[in-house]
Amino acid sequence: MKDTQTACRAGVDIGGTFTDVALEHEGRLYTAKVLTDYGKPERAIVQGLKLAAREAGIAPSAIRSIVHGTTLATNALIERRGARTAFITSEGFRDVIEMRNEGRFEQYDLSIQLPAPLIPRCDRYALAGRLDAGGRELVPLDLAGLDRIIASIRAGGFESVAVGLMHSYRNGAHERLVRERLLQALPDVSVSLSCEVSPQIREFERFNTVCANAYVKPLMSSYLGRLANALEAEGMCCPLYMIHSGGGLMSLASAAEFPVRLLESGPAGGAIYASHVAARYGLDRVLSFDMGGTTAKICLIEDLHPKTARTFEVARTYRFKKGSGMPISIPVIEMVEIGAGGGSIAHVDDLRQVRVGPESAGSEPGPACYGRGGDRPTVTDADLVLAKLDARRFAGGSITLDAEAAQAALRRHVAGPLDGDAVQAAYAVAEMVDENMSNAARMHAVESGRDLSEFTMIAYGGAAPLHAARLCEKLGMDRLLVPPGAGVGSAIGFLRAPFGYESLRSAVMRLSRFDAEVVNRMIADMNDEVSGFLRETGHRGQTLRELRAYMRYAGQGWEIPVDAPAGLMDDAALEALRRNFVQAYTQLFGHEVEGLDVEVVSWALSLRSEVAAPERMRADPGTADAGQSRPPIDRRRVFDARAGKFLDCAIHDRASLPVGVRLEGPLIVTEKETSTYVSPAYGLVLQQDGCLLVQRNENEGA
Repeated sequence: MKDTQTACRAGVDIGGTFTDVALEHEGRLYTAKVLTDYGKPERAIVQGLKLAAREAGIAPSAIRSIVHGTTLATNALIERRGARTAFITSEGFRDVIEMRNEGRFEQYDLSIQLPAPLIPRCDRYALAGRLDAGGRELVPLDLAGLDRIIASIRAGGFESVAVGLMHSYRNGAHERLVRERLLQALPDVSVSLSCEVSPQIREFERFNTVCANAYVKPLMSSYLGRLANALEAEGMCCPLYMIHSGGGLMSLASAAEFPVRLLESGPAGGAIYASHVAARYGLDRVLSFDMGGTTAKICLIEDLHPKTARTFEVARTYRFKKGSGMPISIPVIEMVEIGAGGGSIAHVDDLRQVRVGPESAGSEPGPACYGRGGDRPTVTDADLVLAKLDARRFAGGSITLDAEAAQAALRRHVAGPLDGDAVQAAYAVAEMVDENMSNAARMHAVESGRDLSEFTMIAYGGAAPLHAARLCEKLGMDRLLVPPGAGVGSAIGFLRAPFGYESLRSAVMRLSRFDAEVVNRMIADMNDEVSGFLRETGHRGQTLRELRAYMRYAGQGWEIPVDAPAGLMDDAALEALRRNFVQAYTQLFGHEVEGLDVEVVSWALSLRSEVAAPERMRADPGTADAGQSRPPIDRRRVFDARAGKFLDCAIHDRASLPVGVRLEGPLIVTEKETSTYVSPAYGLVLQQDGCLLVQRNENEGA
């Protein structure tokens, strides 16, 4: 093996089933996919990096930077396996995280069950002391009461403490005093403050966010420390960056302090990758579809940028509806995430209906066909029985699948209760998971007021290319792109991410009573915060600065994002801000509301490094096969859901496909990390950059 000092970068994504690695060296991309190690996730990262480095012909020590994203924090919240956490809040507000905001995500469900709060009532402590809405002290903190709370926390053996006091987004002095006394008495306890984690108005979301941060902080701090040590032990003494939910890179120290920012880090990388592909092809309307082993993620990308938000929900429990999950108030690339992946477990419920997920077999024991002790049927087992997967070529041949075990699991848990056979059971499982994902996409589009028939799908993740054509059929979409390296798409996206961070502050202020001095001081503090985060990463280059105000008419209940002018806020800037709000409001709602005052609720300031735009190219619709393509490497009968039967299907190797030649479905394109199924209604053309363009046939209706 040759060693080299040529700079190279690696992206690493830990999923619930697989750990993906993408290594970029001398303009070429090398990838690896290994099973996630639940006991010590860092071992799978080291293994994957060594495999990718070996393929590139370099020593692991030649890697000059690593970007990492993970769903470990998300999974810890969903599975409720974080640290034993206490919550200290203002007197009278102990039950805020349980009462929520009184919204009903299903109005007519009389037996509706709200998600359980992350921290039970017995572990929540009320503390006297109060600030007003402007951050001025009304009642001093009850220090004697605080000392009694600290004694209870010591006796309870809590690992972590979340602190969320009323109006601390305007003044964090009380919360910092609580932390000071906590650490004096209990120096080994982890402490999270809402004024640092999420300094935004609306106490339910803010309290829930700081509780989530405290809940996963010990777990993530321990993991990140072990990861840094494991990489160093293998000679990889390079900078290690984490990608946060907003799609930027942050330092390891910041990630350990604010792990709630990592909740959507893996999916964020995928959205960045899809945005990069969309920019290359000039696609203004894209639906990104990421399906791995445990979850599926769907994101709208318009004007080459993924949709963003200040809040999102983890673990929606009721048909993907807003309000049925755990709200997290941080900057995030907005997407819908559901428990639908290759490892999602299928069963028959009490109504004799087939259900898939959200429980996953993960990598341990994995689907029944993995032969690692799993005996319950999963989506991967169904795909194997339907012949969409090749038992000998799965994961580049690194895993040999057991078709008999898959059939046995489907017969026992699905076909048997319904008096069917293994193929019928596999068909039901595959259709159910595809319908779940298409329903999630429809819901996301409806909430955003979009028609998906006008969008192009970009599919990535180990399982997405296998299911994407069926989703396109269900959603009425005509075009699908499967980029090169799709099986490790999120890891590749990490390598396209900028250094960046966003700071948020809330300060409700009407424009008629606008205090420019207060706002300018707050913006200066935000600028210091984001600059500090970027300095921690070591980035010293040019940055792009963006300031937004979240505004509404006085009396309204929610606000919209508005571009704010650069520089200090003065009379001219204030007038420009008013004009920008009217323009944005009119664009959204079709009219302005005359005679009402306007108010700013929150401010957001972001800094990010510049990322080179990809080279633009046009999609090639392709020409009919005129003998230019190599014959298929195999043929087999594959079950097509729309036809409802097995069809003769050509199997092609992606590396041997000719550029610009259209091949008609049904066909399967295999590669090391994934396979792409093209149904009879679509054709496929390999593009110059290695993307697979899948387009509906002209004689096929949506």
